[in-house]
Amino acid sequence: MTPTTTIALIRHGQTPWNAEFRIQGRTDIPLNDTGRKQAQDAATTLGEGWHAIATSPLTRAAETARIIAAELGLDSPTAVEHLVERDYGRAEGLGAGEELESVRIPGGFQEAEPEVEVAARGLLALEHLRDTHPGHRVIAVAHGSFIRLTIASLFEFDAPRIGNASVTVLTHDESGWELQTVNGEPARGLAARTD
Repeated sequence: MTPTTTIALIRHGQTPWNAEFRIQGRTDIPLNDTGRKQAQDAATTLGEGWHAIATSPLTRAAETARIIAAELGLDSPTAVEHLVERDYGRAEGLGAGEELESVRIPGGFQEAEPEVEVAARGLLALEHLRDTHPGHRVIAVAHGSFIRLTIASLFEFDAPRIGNASVTVLTHDESGWELQTVNGEPARGLAARTD
């Protein structure tokens, strides 16, 4: 019998670019004070009983993870490259308007990482965390588009926008993956039998 592994995907806290509605992607923007408070609130939402924490290597995720780890008494976060945000190519740094529209192409933006590649990378990240921490409860701090595209692909549904410092929980057992919550709200039993 396969033990149940629980993974909580947390989007990093707010950054100045989030507050300005600018696309971040791989651009390495730190948290603002609101984001740091959101990270503390996420730790309170998660509560006790977690075994490990992983993070995207980008500063905003790593700082969120360090705050959560300190609040919950966990060891320092482990960086997992696959958790990094989607590369938005020429759209990074842009907000809504003519300049953003000038780099838009069908299915995304010029020079951006394709959504299917982000989703495939997301599944690799989930499998890595499951295989590294079988039967444990693991927190993974990542990014909005990364989380949304990963769960949308895995569970074949139109996933909502992922809020800053929100909690999305998946479990894995002998039946496969099951989505428990999205943005802290019940996911109503979406399951993917992928094993």
